[in-house]
Amino acid sequence: MKQLLVNADLLTFSGPDAPRSGPEMRSVGLVRGGAVLMDGDKIVSAGLRDLVQRHPDAGKARILDAGGRLLMPGFVDSHTHPVFAEPRLKDYALRSQGRTYKEIAAEGGGILSSVRALRGALGEDLAHALFERARRFLECGTTTIEAKSGYGLDAASELKTLRAISAASAATPLEMLPTFLGAHAVPPEYAGRAKDYLKMLCGEVLPAVVREGLARFVDAFCEEGYFSEEEAELFLRAGKEAGLGVRVHADQFSRGGSRLAARLGALSADHLDRVEDEDLRRMKEAGVVAVLLPGSNHFLGLCDFPPARKIIDAGVPLALATDFNPGTCPCWNMQEILSIAVSRMRMTPEEALTAATVNAAHALGLGKTHGRLSPGMQADMVLLDCEDLREVPYWFGANLAAAVFKRGALVHSTTELRI
Repeated sequence: MKQLLVNADLLTFSGPDAPRSGPEMRSVGLVRGGAVLMDGDKIVSAGLRDLVQRHPDAGKARILDAGGRLLMPGFVDSHTHPVFAEPRLKDYALRSQGRTYKEIAAEGGGILSSVRALRGALGEDLAHALFERARRFLECGTTTIEAKSGYGLDAASELKTLRAISAASAATPLEMLPTFLGAHAVPPEYAGRAKDYLKMLCGEVLPAVVREGLARFVDAFCEEGYFSEEEAELFLRAGKEAGLGVRVHADQFSRGGSRLAARLGALSADHLDRVEDEDLRRMKEAGVVAVLLPGSNHFLGLCDFPPARKIIDAGVPLALATDFNPGTCPCWNMQEILSIAVSRMRMTPEEALTAATVNAAHALGLGKTHGRLSPGMQADMVLLDCEDLREVPYWFGANLAAAVFKRGALVHSTTELRI
């Protein structure tokens, strides 16, 4: 079906088919009095209304009126942990009493508490819970997410998680790109034997993941107390050799993961709270996107945030993501992440919006189809109940998404689009 959405101010993010870095991140391709013509799941034309309406198919389209609101690409959330059995409420309460992330993890909380809960859950229950969470993402304007495993940490539970992602993805409009994060932590049964655990993942689980087509990427938590640079490389190289894209949890608490990401030519290095100038130089040369997750710092009550300005000044493309998970960031709303990025990391509103769309798409290898409003791109869009792009991060805690389109279909709306 052909649809013509008119009377909107567009953020097109027009420009090269490449992630944006440095000053380029401030260019959002604003078009006032714009329109977007869709044919099925693709954008056919986007720009000034008069020009779009001259397209041969415009006269055949169903016309929708955006009411003068702001229209932009749907948010791309390139780092989430959305499959879990229960929230970590105990951890949350302990942090309010002054306990640190590392202290809680050392006493059996943190990731390993999520592992115990997930191992006891049924796969269909995990899939149903993820299906319900998908609705929350869509309601806030997110149309694509990366979805990690990593709370199973044994063969059966990791496969159960990835199958739950596959089942939920087939039932919801939200696009989910699955990541095999088997190397998230060393499970209790392998305590002190990290390399034995990784050999099990590579020899037993990874072949099944590839055989069933359950993942697009592999990821590892390369951090002190979890997996060393050498250990993480064993797992990630095996995934890369099996045809999966590489992502790295890097430099959140200690340095090393970003070096590994550059060495492996990873799509992204995520967190980067402790990244150094030399690491950024290597990332830039290797084409690695920096994915920052300030929602976790906020929720953990940390004073320090990832060094966004240093990363932008170094010319490394920067993306933002929620890090949605049950322990350190139970937030699915990318608008809230933009607000934190502007207020706490001193990103401009334009940079934050670029980081949550076109750059986030490139962090997932989707730059040719997602993250921009231009001909040939997937018709994933969010209509925001505002007129100025600065309002998106300004109204923190609010959800401004008035209508959300995924592949050209209206999947969420709080307003009537006048015809």
